[in-house]
Amino acid sequence: MNDLLVMKFGGTSLGSAERIRAAAGLAAAGRSRPVVLVVSAMSEVTDLLLDALRLAEGDDPKLLETSIQAIEQRHVDAARELLPARTAPATLAALDEILTDFRRIARGMLMLGSRPPASVDEAVAAGERLSARMMADFLKASGVRAEAVNAREIIVTDAVFGNATPLMEPTRAKARQRLLPLMEDGRLPVVTGFNGATLDGRPTTLGRGGSDFTASILAAALDAGELWIWTDVDGIMTADPRLVPGAAVLAEITYREAAELAYSGAKVLHPRTLAPLMERQIPVWSKNSFAPQKSGTRIVPTIPPRHGPCAVTSMANVALVSIEPASAEISGPRLMGRALEALAGANAELLALSSSSYRQNFCFLVRQEELPRALEALEASLSLELAHHYVEPLQVDVNVGLLAVVGEGMRGTPGLAGRIFTAISRENVNIIAIAQGSSELTIAIIVHRDGLEKAVRAVHEECGLGEINTGPRP
Repeated sequence: MNDLLVMKFGGTSLGSAERIRAAAGLAAAGRSRPVVLVVSAMSEVTDLLLDALRLAEGDDPKLLETSIQAIEQRHVDAARELLPARTAPATLAALDEILTDFRRIARGMLMLGSRPPASVDEAVAAGERLSARMMADFLKASGVRAEAVNAREIIVTDAVFGNATPLMEPTRAKARQRLLPLMEDGRLPVVTGFNGATLDGRPTTLGRGGSDFTASILAAALDAGELWIWTDVDGIMTADPRLVPGAAVLAEITYREAAELAYSGAKVLHPRTLAPLMERQIPVWSKNSFAPQKSGTRIVPTIPPRHGPCAVTSMANVALVSIEPASAEISGPRLMGRALEALAGANAELLALSSSSYRQNFCFLVRQEELPRALEALEASLSLELAHHYVEPLQVDVNVGLLAVVGEGMRGTPGLAGRIFTAISRENVNIIAIAQGSSELTIAIIVHRDGLEKAVRAVHEECGLGEINTGPRP
């Protein structure tokens, strides 16, 4: 279905009745071609659901119920504002049914005093189910034949609860079986983002921000012509505009550039979003639902060559873990291999890795939220070496930040790295570690946290990123 358009709306684009109405208008405007909608939970609702589940670990059912009622009231208020009196009762009943499911799971956790990961995945997807139902019912009330679809019926994943990976072949079969008949019948599917299910039907989620991933999975499974991701910013920028006032919107970037920026801290896309699209070369637009007249950023396989980087991004909530053999007799490569295997088992993402030669010590960067389980896995894997002092105690530094300079045009550009390091040093910011792959697509630089913002601004200015051609290409 080469003319199919998949649209994904993020939480801020659905954060109120007014925003849901605007998103529905954008979806209806695209109906000159087949459209599939993917929706996130309303802004902040996923956090509220997770907070409620954390309360369920305690012993205060009244506090838990108060938390659930606050979530319910927000959706009830939005539905009443959106829908005419004749259709609102059916929608409200459907919302109540979804929240009843959530209450059942939360009360089970209250009895257990724990939060099993599989139960968390089943419960937290309530946010997207609520959004999908409200969007579909509003579209129907506006004269568009729409149907809410739970992605649990379509997206088949492995059993890594909380951060599942799709199994594309069974997903492709289910997506075509479930969604193509709806579109052939003139209906607009409104699919929940973020969630899926294992082959045997156990609910899973795709990780925080996973609605982007859902949209790209469906676009690839259905051979879509385009994917539009609607957010609250004008597109992908040369830097975070909160840090760099002169940051500009990029007209076009490649899949690889967008993926690196997302992985290194850019907030526009989920880091895994682009993987399903690359093989089929489906273009992606990052657009602003608050300013739909703006062109946004187009993400494609290749673009005309540019010199130097296209953007600089950063992450603050990270931690640097250092591992050092206590003796040169210890095999550094073997130690590194075991450490990386432990991190993989803990499902901790490795943001950067740097090593020395003689001492064979190495350090790596992880997100602070993943640090406890990463350390637990490392200490378990290296327990014998740590106990007998073959390996020095693990060193952890949370007072660091990651700066990543990204661009296809950096390959083979002489003197670029030196200019970047000099620009950072001029701000009296100390560089702790550096990592660069052989592709020369990204230079990852770890600095002290209090110098991160200064370093980002310095690199942006040194590379002239705010001055690059950000307008449409001919």
